[in-house]
Amino acid sequence: MTQDSAAHRHSTPPLGERTPSPHRSGSALFWWLHLGGWGGVFLVNYFSALANGKPAEYWTVLLAVAMTGCLGTLGLRYLLRACAERPPARVALLMIVPVLLIAAAMALAFKLVTDLGWCGHCLPFTRFGYYTYVIGQLYVVVGWTSLYLVMTTWRKLRMQTEAALAATATAHQAQLKMLRYQLNPHFLFNTLNAISTLVLDRDNATANRMVQGLSAFLRHSLDNDPMQRVTLKQELDAISLYLDIEKTRFAERLRLEIEIEPACWLALLPSLLLQPLVENAIKYAVAKRVEGGTIGLRASRQGERLRLSVVDDGPGWPALDHGGVPPDNAPRGNRVGLANTRDRLRVLYGAQQSFDVRNREEGGFMVTMTLPFETGGAPRE
Repeated sequence: MTQDSAAHRHSTPPLGERTPSPHRSGSALFWWLHLGGWGGVFLVNYFSALANGKPAEYWTVLLAVAMTGCLGTLGLRYLLRACAERPPARVALLMIVPVLLIAAAMALAFKLVTDLGWCGHCLPFTRFGYYTYVIGQLYVVVGWTSLYLVMTTWRKLRMQTEAALAATATAHQAQLKMLRYQLNPHFLFNTLNAISTLVLDRDNATANRMVQGLSAFLRHSLDNDPMQRVTLKQELDAISLYLDIEKTRFAERLRLEIEIEPACWLALLPSLLLQPLVENAIKYAVAKRVEGGTIGLRASRQGERLRLSVVDDGPGWPALDHGGVPPDNAPRGNRVGLANTRDRLRVLYGAQQSFDVRNREEGGFMVTMTLPFETGGAPRE
């Protein structure tokens, strides 16, 4: 047995655990409402007749009428289903004749039962009374038709809404996975180039350590579910795998400062949210300067919100004013990391998040994010 066939076999639920289809559940609901509705019509009419002095055996007449209506509207159901895709106005015109015929059949059932003598004490059925009874049953059939159309239209709209929500959720998940998996190729290129240089310099121990660090970071990045949120402690542990690789490249030129409030260690955030921002800081504040630079990671709680900041003491963006600009207007090298991070926050939190980039007055660059403060388990994004 192949691996794919085994996976398919295990993914198929047992017969007793399969979820019933919407068609089956809708059909069962129809039968309950259809039979219960006509049973209710029969009982209401019977008790009303008794209250108006009709004899007890009058139930035979009303039962025949109710059964005729039940069977007639059952056929009307299939006609309505055949016209489901037509405009409502055309459906209403098409239903006029069938509704009149069913109402007439119910009145005819009334007349036949009385003519057969099943209700000998019933009042004679005159022609005028016959027409009156047709009109009375017409209201019942029109009510049944209207209720059927309302319920089927509501059910169709509900299914369309559920399908639209499912499609939106799937699109959001696909978007999140795409954003999450966009590792910067420059990072991989620089790391592999540094490993090659170490091998040529016969610094095998450092090269081996760097390969192991790269392997651990890539395994963490690709094995972790991109739809899973992690605690800030887990996020910083993952960033440490990345920084261990960069420290091998830059040594003392890369300095790190971490300022985390104790209450924030268990706060939830999207996995590897900070890594692209740290990578940008290393690229512009450390790699391009002989003296290197300092990168700061800060987290604080502000009421019901978590505030995260990635700062550096590099040159910043000369064209960036102190009010900040959207990441779309950032220099080309910065655009992917900042835009991906911003888009992930928008998809996940909507208006409950904020994303701000600016130059620091004391020099350097800062990215600040706020999102809802959540702790506990790690719910899916």
